Amino acid sequence: VLLNEGIDVLWHLAAGTAAPAPFNAANAYIGVGDGTAPESATQTGLQGTSKAYKAMDAGYPTRPAANQCRWQSTFTGTEANFSWYEITVANGPSDAAANLNRKVQDLGTKAAGTTWVAQLTITIS
Repeated sequence: VLLNEGIDVLWHLAAGTAAPAPFNAANAYIGVGDGTAPESATQTGLQGTSKAYKAMDAGYPTRPAANQCRWQSTFTGTEANFSWYEITVANGPSDAAANLNRKVQDLGTKAAGTTWVAQLTITIS
């Protein structure tokens, strides 16, 4: 689900009006959390109590198709070691940033010492 706060950024960018930071390589972060509340466009940020945001891996975001954008971040062994039930793309490193989306899905539980790659593709059609 695209979040209203993220949609507002997209419309500012499309119109060429003053906008918060874009969801690009310099500003984008993937956030993961343990929130299980259903997605709603009115939400701002992740809904859980355990959450972590990580900057983009080199070369991301990418455009794998005309109507898609893909973001990717790597969480190392000491980062985000909790159950991942929600994921977002934000234009900053916290819930205070504008979050483009929120997806609720059981992505598993990340254990200390493991490295996980979070990849998120948004398709608009």
